[in-house]
Amino acid sequence: MNQEAYLSYHSVSLGSQAAQASPVQLVLILTDGLLEELARARAHIVGRRFELKARSLDRCVDMLNGLSSALDFDAGGELVANLARLYEYCAHRLQEAGFRMDPALIDEVTGLLTTLRSGWQGMQQRHG
Repeated sequence: MNQEAYLSYHSVSLGSQAAQASPVQLVLILTDGLLEELARARAHIVGRRFELKARSLDRCVDMLNGLSSALDFDAGGELVANLARLYEYCAHRLQEAGFRMDPALIDEVTGLLTTLRSGWQGMQQRHG
């Protein structure tokens, strides 16, 4: 399957998933996409593909901004404020990773988001 056909299929599949998803499932879908893009960004850093690295990191920061913009600050209290700070920290670390060409910083963000994803997944399993 060529790359264009795969991307088209992936886009339709993702759109279908998102249309039927609960808010927690949407967070999981976006986080999964973010983790995939982080892996690509890391590979671009290691491969010294500067333009692709920049594009991947921009996508990652956009996804973090999307997660942050979906937070309900009025209803979430301290938890939401902490999530916003975490997303902001991750975005800062990714910008730093791009400047320093340091895959370890990508690994740090990946670890944080993987842990956070596990928490969201646990909440989904407990509350449906």
